[in-house]
Amino acid sequence: MRAPAPPKGTHVLVVEDDDTIGRHLDAGLRGHGYLTTWCRTGMNALAEARTTSPDVVLLDLGLPDVDGIDIARTLRAELPDLLIVILTARSDEIDVIAGLDAGADDYLVKPFTLTVLLARLRAHLRRRPPISTHEEGPIRVGDLTVDTSARRCLLAADEVALRPKEFELLAVLALHAGMAVSREALMAQVWDENWFGPTKTLDVTLASLRRRLGEAADASPHPLTLPEITTLRGHGYRLEATPPSAAPQAEPNT
Repeated sequence: MRAPAPPKGTHVLVVEDDDTIGRHLDAGLRGHGYLTTWCRTGMNALAEARTTSPDVVLLDLGLPDVDGIDIARTLRAELPDLLIVILTARSDEIDVIAGLDAGADDYLVKPFTLTVLLARLRAHLRRRPPISTHEEGPIRVGDLTVDTSARRCLLAADEVALRPKEFELLAVLALHAGMAVSREALMAQVWDENWFGPTKTLDVTLASLRRRLGEAADASPHPLTLPEITTLRGHGYRLEATPPSAAPQAEPNT
């Protein structure tokens, strides 16, 4: 049975210097309904992405001019909603984490099959636009506001710039503030219900989310009530509805 077609007009930028792999990806993606552009260097890929704003970038790390990690970091900063999938021969965990932390949404270790790549792309693309919560209006927890309809995160009146998956992860936690949310539930809601990628993706994204919120709180000239994201070992995470400092204090004995 033929795989479902991608959303109409989905543009994939292939960044790969190996001719055999590049031609295989270009032809295979076109054969399954994607629009493709193939670049062999990082600088050409940046120029192409800035001009055409693709939906997806398939990014090799071992490029001849610029390390793919740096390309991922630049693309994420300039095109926050871009889907970035790293294609790498580097299988060490530290390299994978570096790629994800630089802004990639997913990675595949070479060699891989076109079938698996297409399945990954379908899994990501059917999650866009991302999660819809069943909350009407912005979700407020302490001084944190998560507006899913406008895709905005605010600390008091100041906007916090989050990557797409960071925002979606925060939205799920905020919707269930004060409740434990399992790793499996987060992976299913933020990535895909049939996700088969590494759960390390969740850890890296969560760590980055914490860092961005903490930096935004530290930069504020006013004291803020920033809800804490608590790690529940062996289970998942919980966004605290009431920070410990805000808990009611017992009246002193008189």
